[in-house]
Amino acid sequence: MATYISLVSFTDQGIRNVKESPARAEAFKALATKLGVTVKSLHYTVGAYDLVTAVEGSDEAVTTLLLKVCSLGNVKTQTMRAYTTEEMARMIGNMP
Repeated sequence: MATYISLVSFTDQGIRNVKESPARAEAFKALATKLGVTVKSLHYTVGAYDLVTAVEGSDEAVTTLLLKVCSLGNVKTQTMRAYTTEEMARMIGNMP
């Protein structure tokens, strides 16, 4: 399974309804489980981003999860594929 890190920002709608954010986080976790995605971590942050999440699942399942969450209008995301040290070492070892 692939790991993805998402940097999450509230939209104008999301910050207006920030009091609902903890419930939305639980709904995110429930949807992830339904799609076969594991939420490894979810942290509220202060600064350029409002939350940081790490999830693990298939490319299709993670993309579906993020598209659904963003379509609700409360957040926008920047998502990166993450690799373990072992995965990166293997890829580097494959270099000609």
